Amino acid sequence: MTRPARRAAVVALGVTTAFALTACAGASSSGGNTATKVDVSTTIPSDPVTLTLAYTNDPPTKALIDGFTKKHPNVTVKPQMTPFNDYIKSIKLAMSSDAAPDIAQYNPGAMNSLVPAGLILDLSPWAKAYGWTTKFPPASLEVLSSDKSAKQFGTGNLYAVPGGLSVLGVFYNKKIVKEAPKTLADFEAAMQQAKAAGQTPLSNGALQVGGFHLWNALLNVTGDINDYRSWVYGKPGATIENPAALKATQTLTDWAKKGYVSSGASATADADALASFAKGDSAFLITGNWAASTLETEMKDDVGFFLMPTESADKPANVASGASVAYAISSKSKHPNVAAAFLDYLSSPEAAKIEFDGGFLPVDTKAELGATGLRGDIASVFAPVAQGNGIVPFPDFASPGMIDKLTPGIQGLISDKMTPDAFLKSLQESWDAHHGS
Repeated sequence: MTRPARRAAVVALGVTTAFALTACAGASSSGGNTATKVDVSTTIPSDPVTLTLAYTNDPPTKALIDGFTKKHPNVTVKPQMTPFNDYIKSIKLAMSSDAAPDIAQYNPGAMNSLVPAGLILDLSPWAKAYGWTTKFPPASLEVLSSDKSAKQFGTGNLYAVPGGLSVLGVFYNKKIVKEAPKTLADFEAAMQQAKAAGQTPLSNGALQVGGFHLWNALLNVTGDINDYRSWVYGKPGATIENPAALKATQTLTDWAKKGYVSSGASATADADALASFAKGDSAFLITGNWAASTLETEMKDDVGFFLMPTESADKPANVASGASVAYAISSKSKHPNVAAAFLDYLSSPEAAKIEFDGGFLPVDTKAELGATGLRGDIASVFAPVAQGNGIVPFPDFASPGMIDKLTPGIQGLISDKMTPDAFLKSLQESWDAHHGS
């Protein structure tokens, strides 16, 4: 939810549940000084219940609501859709009001102030009751967990669950590139061949997030996943000024100097880079699965997808950046158990189909989707990454101001006006300012 392009997921509950688990949940209320106690239950009452759900990313929220309420006809879920920028600006005020929505779309990077303010519930008791650690990919829950200050992710309490996943990878034009590169050297050789043939090797929208998506994809295959996670999650002592990040940054700089990155990338929006690739103007485009629907429509069978390859064909890519459309429960909700049942529904095989049809990768990574073509490519490479805990968060989650360093920093690298060392130093300064050096 930090960007529109990321918009960005197994249990059937009845009105009466044969086996209901109960516990006591505590959630900080306004100011975080007191706790609202909730008797946790996996049983949905038979009386009519109305929930409100606030969100900003349209698909697949409405379809998921329809699927849940069809299964539980006594429950009504009223959606409240707000444009992205307005949602981020207003969500804390909305959640602190007397008319707070029961469920709200949540992003740990842009909305983590809801945690110390006590405006969303700690979902850990429901996670235990429903067994969410076995239903949702562990990495997708890690980034939605934090300490009570919400400065350090990947530990502490769970504050949201995903309702659809996304993954960053490389789309390729099959008219220009006959098969997906197996190694990073193969990828570079394919870009060189495209350039030699007078074609643009790589479309990129560095005016927005496309530039640091390119950097992030390289970082995924040059560095240690644990080191990277520690930095994004805000663990003490973590740093991005390391040899692996320097190698990824230098590679990007070298590619720009060799003319592999589209000219004018720093002034090109993501949508324009996507449109250029869809028209056949370039060999590659690095973005997420959210672009699949557009590319399928425009390019038919002439487009494929792969994860950024590693340096060795013996070690296939098993790490990729991804995000999720996630949902949290208001600490003011009068029906938190019913809201939690909706969150649990997001992990069901039925919801998996809805999520996939809505342009996301399903939370249930083992769901049989029958996907073919481009979406089949994406699903096949994503499943082992998700099942192997290889999903890593995007770098702008590392601090509230990180995106303001990443975007112009990548532009500086592409234009040769910033050195790799200076770029990484600027990122670490933003991290230190938020987490402490």
